[in-house]
Amino acid sequence: MRNTDSRLIIFAKAPVPGLVKTRLASDIGEARAAQIHRQLVLHTLETAAQCISRPIELWCAPGADHEFFQDCRQHYPLSLHTQQGNDLGERMSNAFIASLARGRDAVLIGTDCPLLDDEHLSLAFDSLEQGLDAVITPADDGGYVLLGLSVFSPRLFTGIDWGAPSVYRDTIERLEQLQWSWRGHGQLWDIDTAADFERLLALEGQALPARLRKLIGKLGRIY
Repeated sequence: MRNTDSRLIIFAKAPVPGLVKTRLASDIGEARAAQIHRQLVLHTLETAAQCISRPIELWCAPGADHEFFQDCRQHYPLSLHTQQGNDLGERMSNAFIASLARGRDAVLIGTDCPLLDDEHLSLAFDSLEQGLDAVITPADDGGYVLLGLSVFSPRLFTGIDWGAPSVYRDTIERLEQLQWSWRGHGQLWDIDTAADFERLLALEGQALPARLRKLIGKLGRIY
């Protein structure tokens, strides 16, 4: 049965060379970095489409009219939305406001963490359904790879340096100040640099889900 009370928000950028994976591009070139970004987005959409019985909202930058996102809409069960805001905090804030107006709770993820799988997503939604106000999955660089909310406050998204290694800590401080009930789940890591990418490729040969093995094979050929 499809659960329409909860929604999955996916933030994604169009795979435009020079505008995505810039730290990785400094080592391998803009075109190859954009190809890798494209595969990471498609992997995230594939995971969501196969595992999540909830509406999927793809929030796009620079806009939902980009041909890549239009193609995604043809292949996956999702709706397209354009990110709005001057920084990441404003864009996430606006997405949560819109999504929570349509459902009871929402979970937001990006596309840079291929280890984020159906178990992580199910755990986040289950936590919110149990009555928690928020759930968060930290990244090992000091940010986070997942944020779920059943209530909203702009304080979670204002006055935070989104490029700093203190994003997760600052967000937790805001949750405590708001006196919300929340839960943190196990730490994961993003693919931002060549070192991150090599860390992912090093998993090849281990016992991994089929989707992740397939992704690593594709990315290895690009890299």
